[in-house]
Amino acid sequence: MAALGAGNRANATIGRALRLVVRNVGGASTGGVERSTLGNPMKFTMCFAEHEERSPWPALHVERGFVAQDSVVTLFAMTSGPMHIVDQRSRSPHDIADTLGLGLDGVFSPKMRNIPVDAVLVVCPEHIDTLMKDGDFSKDALRAHIQNVTARPDAKQSVDAALRSDTKSDAPKGAKFASSEYIHIVVAGSEAGKFSSAFHGWVTGAIGSLSVSKKIGA
Repeated sequence: MAALGAGNRANATIGRALRLVVRNVGGASTGGVERSTLGNPMKFTMCFAEHEERSPWPALHVERGFVAQDSVVTLFAMTSGPMHIVDQRSRSPHDIADTLGLGLDGVFSPKMRNIPVDAVLVVCPEHIDTLMKDGDFSKDALRAHIQNVTARPDAKQSVDAALRSDTKSDAPKGAKFASSEYIHIVVAGSEAGKFSSAFHGWVTGAIGSLSVSKKIGA
């Protein structure tokens, strides 16, 4: 319950500890290295756990090369979110996948297409139940669906070429993301409530940031 909220002690404690390291060791203090236009309250603390037991898919850390039994933390440079994606009416996997995809269409700006930007899609258990209603709706199938539902063949490719200099695009023309690999999917949340969420990062790659996963403990 309240998976993304501060009511879970570990969320606030771990997120705050990491932020203090970024500030005190990395030098990211406001007015110094930190020069955001608006800032973001998530920079104070942001941490949550996957609901692995409720997920029909491999956990994020398994997708990133670890074994299921490993305890792994993934650091992701979030610049916005959570953007809530609410759908209480859809009853088919296709319809709920449409909703999740269109919920990501506004990342950065609806005008920006084929962007090399990481996004984390947090799917709630009730939406998972709808996705899996007719069988195995895999993560890769959902990623492909997101790319297809956001594709706008007549849209201008508005991302500056410099942002894509180290990026190979495998996306449909006018799709939201330059590659389906930028769409990271996890399951979290309580059993009741058809509310999923999404976060997005900054530019992914040499001129931006990269998400990093590390094994913790023995």
